[in-house]
Amino acid sequence: MTLVDLPGIDATGIRADNPSAFTLTGTNSWVLGRDPAWVVDPGPALAGHLDAVTAEVHRRGGLGGIALTHDHADHSEGVPGLRERFPQAPLAAGRGAADVVLVTGMRFGPLEALATPGHAPDHFAFVVDRLALTGDAVLGAGSVFIAPDPGALAGYLEGLARLRSRPLEVLAPGHGPVVTDPAAKLEAYVAHRLERERRLVSALVSGARSVPDLLAAAWADVPEPLRPAATVTLAAHLDKLADEDRLPAGVERPRLSELTPP
Repeated sequence: MTLVDLPGIDATGIRADNPSAFTLTGTNSWVLGRDPAWVVDPGPALAGHLDAVTAEVHRRGGLGGIALTHDHADHSEGVPGLRERFPQAPLAAGRGAADVVLVTGMRFGPLEALATPGHAPDHFAFVVDRLALTGDAVLGAGSVFIAPDPGALAGYLEGLARLRSRPLEVLAPGHGPVVTDPAAKLEAYVAHRLERERRLVSALVSGARSVPDLLAAAWADVPEPLRPAATVTLAAHLDKLADEDRLPAGVERPRLSELTPP
C-alpha cells in the first residue's frame, strides 16, 4: 500500500499492491472531501488495501458515497468489502447494480461525472474544481487500450475533448503517478491516438490486410506482454474506420475471443 499525494488538493490516493503490465504500479483508489469523504474506485479486494481506504475515510469523517470510473475488477472488486464497512454509503456507476446510474453532467456529492467511454463503455471521469479523477481514460504513464464496443474510439476522443475543455490543474489517474500538466497530457493522448490511426491508414493504403501486418505497421513499439491490448485496440480502430466508410474490403479482423482479456 502506497499513499499518493495531490499537490495543493485535499485528496489522498491509496495505491493497491496489484502491480502488473496493465495496472502499472497498482490501482489508485482516491479519497477526497471531509465530513463526509467520498471514495473513487475502491480497487481490488485486498484486505490491506481496504483497511487503508477505510482508515482514510474514518480520518475524514465518514463515507458519503462510492463512485466507480468503470467496473473492471481492478477498480471495482473492493466495492462489496467497503460497503460492508459502510452499509449506508450509496454507489454511483455507469452500469450494474448502482444506487445512482451516472450520466454526463450529473453530480454525486462533490463529483461531476463526465462520460469518457472507450476503455470501457461505462467509463466516467470525475471533476472536482481543478481536479479530474480519470480512471483508465488517462493514465499517469503510457496509454490505454480501447475496447471495440460500438463507437468506442470516437467516444473516447470525445471524452478527451470534454476533459480538455475544463481548466484542470491536476489529473488523478487510476494507475501511475499524478499528472500536473493536464493540458500537455491530454494533447499528447489525442496526438498518440491519431498517430496510431495515421499509421494504420498508411498500412492499409500500402495493401496490408492481415492482423499481424497491421499490428507490425501501427503498433511495432508495443512490448510482447501488451500485444493482446494492442490487438483489442486495433479492432476499435478498424471499427472507427468502418463507421467512417474508410475501411477497405478484405481486412482481417482480430479474433478477440482468442485473446486473454487485458
